[in-house]
Amino acid sequence: MAAFESILFLHPEKYPPAHEAGQPECFADLNLDQVVAAINSGRKEYDLEGYFHISLTSTDEVAYRHEIVRDLENEDLLKLLRAFAESMRGMRAHLAQAEKIRFRLQKESWFLKAANAYCRAVTELADKLGPTTVASQGMKAFCRYIQDYVGSSRFSSLQTTVEGIRRDLDGIHYCVYLYGSSLKVHKYREETDYSAEIEETFAKFRQGDVKDYSCKLQDWVEMNHVEEKILAFVSLLWPDIFARLRGFFGAEKDAFLDTKVAEFDRQIQFYLSYLDYIGRLKEDGLAFSLPAVSDQDKAVKAIDAFDIALAAKLSADKSRIVCNDYELSGKERILVVSGPNQGGKTTFARMFGQMHHLASLGLPVPGRKVRLFLFDTVFTHFEREEDIANLRGKLQDDLVRVHDILERATAQSVVIMNEIFTSTTLQDATFLSEKVMRRIVHLDTPCVWVTFIHELATFSETTVSMVSSVDPANPATRTYKVVRRPASGRSYAMSIAEKYGLTEERLSERIRP
Repeated sequence: MAAFESILFLHPEKYPPAHEAGQPECFADLNLDQVVAAINSGRKEYDLEGYFHISLTSTDEVAYRHEIVRDLENEDLLKLLRAFAESMRGMRAHLAQAEKIRFRLQKESWFLKAANAYCRAVTELADKLGPTTVASQGMKAFCRYIQDYVGSSRFSSLQTTVEGIRRDLDGIHYCVYLYGSSLKVHKYREETDYSAEIEETFAKFRQGDVKDYSCKLQDWVEMNHVEEKILAFVSLLWPDIFARLRGFFGAEKDAFLDTKVAEFDRQIQFYLSYLDYIGRLKEDGLAFSLPAVSDQDKAVKAIDAFDIALAAKLSADKSRIVCNDYELSGKERILVVSGPNQGGKTTFARMFGQMHHLASLGLPVPGRKVRLFLFDTVFTHFEREEDIANLRGKLQDDLVRVHDILERATAQSVVIMNEIFTSTTLQDATFLSEKVMRRIVHLDTPCVWVTFIHELATFSETTVSMVSSVDPANPATRTYKVVRRPASGRSYAMSIAEKYGLTEERLSERIRP
């Protein structure tokens, strides 16, 4: 059969199995753990979380997934793949039911249903998934594989056996005679059903509405002891058919499902689950796009970008979602974000990290005209509550964590610093921040630094000032727009004064006689 490995990885041997991929350290800070949990809600059977933890390491691998995402823009292909997924889900449900059932004959029957569902799903997919319906390298390889697989003697034999046993089972007709507390089963002998004649004869004696004494039979999945006995007798009347069923169950119990077909069924859910997740946001008018990704050029750019985790929450509440733009070009590497509290600075930092990670997965990112850097690791430092277990004060904890980041970060990393050294004096915070900034500048790594020290925005030619803006008419009102402009500190000071009642108006009220 044609060679096919994966629709997720161009070189699968380079990456660990998904179940071994631990969650990246940055996930909690960036709220990506919430995003992945929401994406995989309702798809636990596929165990997809690990795939969202594995960042691709080359632009070729990213392009491999981009091609498949573009294929999935075809609504007919999406419909076909969703139908295949539902059929395979039904197959697994039959297998799971077969595992639960204790009566052997019924267990074998459910197993046959599973095999039949599998054969129909694969055949329908192969019939409709032709080489002209896809353009990506990965989907074309799977298309060739599924065509060869369906045409193989192995699959043909499986399908012929399943259809033969099902046809023979469907052809079984029998009668059950009840004699008090006993019963007798024999083959159907063209016995006449007099039900219709009896109803017609007695219909003329009917006077008004009468009580319905019909007995509703419960359609339980599990057979009761009487049904089991009847089926056992039936199997004795047609021993050859049931012997074939038993032989099929024994031979195919752990073998009929092709491993690559099963893996395709799982891996396509990586794409479908994410496309379903962002589809709800697209309906709100938010933009997603496949970014240009480079592992050499550290210039980054995005138009109408947003925090995908926050957007999902706001969308559910029918609230407005604010988008932002950013760009680093030439020697620029560090976005220094300042401005008033609760103005969207931390959200901006999370957005920057989220976009880079999603880009490393080869998926569409929130925004338009996006260009991003393919990193080795995203390092984040977000404020945490003091942990009494480590016996460190907040400043010491900040220093330890920042030191760890600077020790591990490389020129290929992405660093996000959010409000570090807030527990010390302004003078000490400035001194320490400049030391850290100097190291990041030396690393030449893309970085977002949220800070209350606006002087850092002009630290070097690599730094760019971004400011979270407020309503000019009312500095206490946040716009949540983070714009590229020099940091003056005035809006921050006004916000603090308003918070603590130190504006001119409030002070005048307090000292008025």
